[in-house]
Amino acid sequence: MRKATLYQFSLPMEAGVILRYQRLKTRDGFLVHLQEDGRDGWGEISPLPEFSHETLEQAKISAVEWLQQWIQQRLQKQCLQKQRLQKPWHLNTQPEESDLPSVAFGISCALAELQGELPEIANYRKAPLCTGDPDDVIVRLGNMAGQKIAKVKVGLYEAVRDGMVVNVMLEAVPDLRLRLDANRSWTRTKAEGFAKYVNPDYRQRIAFIEEPCKTREESLAFARETGIAIAWDESVREADFKVETQEGVSAIIIKPTLVGSIDRCRQLITQAHQLGLEAVISSSLESSFGLTQLARLAQWLTPDTLPGLDTLDLMQSQLIRCWPDSDIQCVTFDRTFDRLATVWSRECQ
Repeated sequence: MRKATLYQFSLPMEAGVILRYQRLKTRDGFLVHLQEDGRDGWGEISPLPEFSHETLEQAKISAVEWLQQWIQQRLQKQCLQKQRLQKPWHLNTQPEESDLPSVAFGISCALAELQGELPEIANYRKAPLCTGDPDDVIVRLGNMAGQKIAKVKVGLYEAVRDGMVVNVMLEAVPDLRLRLDANRSWTRTKAEGFAKYVNPDYRQRIAFIEEPCKTREESLAFARETGIAIAWDESVREADFKVETQEGVSAIIIKPTLVGSIDRCRQLITQAHQLGLEAVISSSLESSFGLTQLARLAQWLTPDTLPGLDTLDLMQSQLIRCWPDSDIQCVTFDRTFDRLATVWSRECQ
């Protein structure tokens, strides 16, 4: 038996969540469920507004097309078996991977679970995310065992404020390493202004700034001139990107929903590690369902690196698979049919 189902979900976000140019009121996406001969696998497909190139509707069309092909392969196999014909090579493979990253990633997760390839062990430790008042994050870091790493969104306010926040956090937690994310928001002048406000003694404790400037060339120049390391984030998803050794670059950020399938992510991670670069698996505001799969992926592919998955608190509820020790309400499968709409479903014996 082979069955495929695509569900759609919509989860309320906390007030005030803004992505670049719009306020995000709900997190919308799909769950894909594959079943075959007593085994099953799940994945989340949730393109991120303002960041994903594909829309929700385009993701749905692509996912349904792939699922139809997956079911059809089983039917073709059965037909050939009845005719006692040898199975051609193409029926041993999966349908061609979607060229939409969110679809490719969600379906690859479902296939990996179905085939027993995605390990159950997860890395549920996460780098606390600071988007406003640093005091709350400082308290959380005080209770954090092991290596202390936090992430700060910069570029939303004036450079002097960002510099002051970084100084406060690094001074308050002496063993802290900070990851900063500017989303290409700074001009060279603003980036240099930020660097001036950061205590020179603290700069080496900034693990990296994700894409501080509007172009790669400007970001590389910033790293060379300030001694503050950078990481590639948006660049990783661009067609001409190559993982390579560059002065001032210490890491690449892997956001699977925006990058693509597990195989594509693993390829990038392997290339980074071979060059001595850190690879950090990070979220794209997936639901708790997707975040738990990212935690498993992080433990599998980047076991020595703390993933960037501290986005669950931006949502008002969790979905089916819940993050350990979170006090956010969890909508379990037997209570979630009002939250899940069946978009498409097919079955063949």
